[in-house]
Amino acid sequence: MRSATSKALRFTVAGMIAMAVAMGIGRFVYTPILPGMMEELHLSPAQAGWIASANYLGYLVGALAAAGGWAHGRERGLMLAGLGASVVLAALMGLSGTMAAFLAIRFLAGLASALVMVFMAGMVFSHIHAAGRGDLQAWHFGGVGLGIAVSAAMMAALVTEHAGWQAGWLWSAAISACGFVAVALLANEGPLASGEAAREPPLPNDRALTKIILAYGLFGFGYVVTATFLVAIVRQGGGSRVFEAVVWMVAGLAGFPSTWLWQKIAARIGLHAAYALACFIEVAGVTASVALGGRTGPLLGAFLLGATFIAITAFGLQVARQQAPAAPRRIFAVMTASFGLGQIIGPIAAGLLAQASGDFFVASIVAAALLVVSGLVTWSVAPKSP
Repeated sequence: MRSATSKALRFTVAGMIAMAVAMGIGRFVYTPILPGMMEELHLSPAQAGWIASANYLGYLVGALAAAGGWAHGRERGLMLAGLGASVVLAALMGLSGTMAAFLAIRFLAGLASALVMVFMAGMVFSHIHAAGRGDLQAWHFGGVGLGIAVSAAMMAALVTEHAGWQAGWLWSAAISACGFVAVALLANEGPLASGEAAREPPLPNDRALTKIILAYGLFGFGYVVTATFLVAIVRQGGGSRVFEAVVWMVAGLAGFPSTWLWQKIAARIGLHAAYALACFIEVAGVTASVALGGRTGPLLGAFLLGATFIAITAFGLQVARQQAPAAPRRIFAVMTASFGLGQIIGPIAAGLLAQASGDFFVASIVAAALLVVSGLVTWSVAPKSP
């Protein structure tokens, strides 16, 4: 049992590093680098939104592809391929300069991050469950916040050296390469075998499940506007380059322990109520980021975003799985599709709204409203006490 526990801990650390590389850096480092790209390349908010959405489209395609059973037995190799691709694609962003290249590279980076997320989770969770250490799941997901914090520290160092936006991508690739080596050494085998996967039944034709799927898509739109444009909002408000990095670091540091904390809250009030509460708290952050002036708004927005969005992402999948326990792969695919569509539409809509209005206020208020609806809809389908 001790060896199973030590293996579970080793895979949890590997999972945390993989999530930091593929998600915290691979997906979200675009946020702190974006203002420099917009300034030096004269990208419009709409163009910035299209680049972000290309990444989320790639993530959607990758997650849906990975949700099938075709990869059985190849999980470790595919995870490492996705992680290696994240390294190469980050470097390519720093070596490119055209809109077409940015769209293609960020699409592929999204696809790579999805492969890492899906296959690494399967590997980590199989070892965690074998050791009876379900509590370690939260630290695996905490890697997203860790990656965000590391990339923020990197950006703080680069701005003090007056480095251009290209340096942000190239250093991201260098840091990611170190993470790749660590993961390859720590995660030295695939998931524990659990027999051949049985054919899953169709999803139940259930009104509550339909509401949950819809709510998850609204959350995808609601969180991604701030997650994509928060540092650009700081730049627009005249904040210093170092303050931009500090804001993004606050988001990462708040995200690192957030899933562990929210698991404790969900154990007391229930998954549906915890999902709704986290949505409402995030609404305060999204609103504050554009409604409060000075440093208070962005810092509060960053803290409340980091403290909620990773946990809400996990809770949405857990709530849906409760509604369709016999078809975990199918419900994962459908929920990912809904969430992915919200993520794809969000940055495009926000970019167009910002271009039309001159700032991100209207886009953020729309996002906040959708988060309120997502929380209310999910809360409405909570099992009623007898």
